[in-house]
Amino acid sequence: MKTVPLGQSDLMSTRLIYGCMRLPGTWNPAEIDDQRRQEAFAALEAAVAAGYNHFDHADIYAYGACERLFGEFLSANRGLRERILITTKVGIRWPKDTDADAPHRYDFSAAHIERSCAGSLKRLGVDTIDVYLLHRPDVLMNPDEVAAAFDRLKQQGKVRCFGVSNFTPSQTALLQARLRDPLVCNQLEVHPLRLNPLEDGTLDYLYEHRITPTSWSPVAGGRLGDPPTPSSEAPARLLSALDAEAQRYGVSRTAIVLAWLLRHPSGILPIVGSRRVDHIRDAVAADGVALSREAWNRIYLAARGKPLP
Repeated sequence: MKTVPLGQSDLMSTRLIYGCMRLPGTWNPAEIDDQRRQEAFAALEAAVAAGYNHFDHADIYAYGACERLFGEFLSANRGLRERILITTKVGIRWPKDTDADAPHRYDFSAAHIERSCAGSLKRLGVDTIDVYLLHRPDVLMNPDEVAAAFDRLKQQGKVRCFGVSNFTPSQTALLQARLRDPLVCNQLEVHPLRLNPLEDGTLDYLYEHRITPTSWSPVAGGRLGDPPTPSSEAPARLLSALDAEAQRYGVSRTAIVLAWLLRHPSGILPIVGSRRVDHIRDAVAADGVALSREAWNRIYLAARGKPLP
């Protein structure tokens, strides 16, 4: 696959990222047996063989088990760490994690950021996280406190670069104004069933400030995949438009959806989260599709459901 810069850093990434959220096939660590572990390793082996060199995690995925499984995979594949990027995220806290009255919440306190980073490093079995993201906006975020925590993590060699996830332009700007180094990415939900970032200024802001957008759930949680998950949110006109372009370009519907995202000039990097080896390999075809403006707009118009003004 082709490589592109990740934001303003010197990091390099494939144009597709492998998402590890569903890696064990369950979010219950007690259910991760030898079979699930082997299936997870098979998915990771397929991703590496297909050319993915960027892997996306979060401290909460399967209560830390996803990071731990990935750490086991790295340990069994010496030399791989030097060839890949690791992203992980912090900020979402489970209810009752500190006491019986603790609610589900977002926490960008310096203490939680630094404590969670230490936990992720241990589970992953690495010394440094390449890109560390704030997972979902915390309305109590103190940007000066976050900036201080980021400075300490970077000075200690625990993190190379920082980013955010699900942030609005104003939230991104507020944090960036306090940071020494530029944020390198904002992980968003953007796909043909969620056009908001294309139309509300989010991608414009990211492009202006050279912050790379990464797309979680790029095929809308499978609703635009092959075959789609039954849902009224995937109108027949959109599926028909995707199928027509897939046939025209000789790839799958999933690959066309990913190619549609890749075509945007802001440099969207889709995150592929399938555990199926064939789907992992198939997604790579998207990087070889150069959608014409006409093809991109046929899909866009079908997604909008109404003509342009």
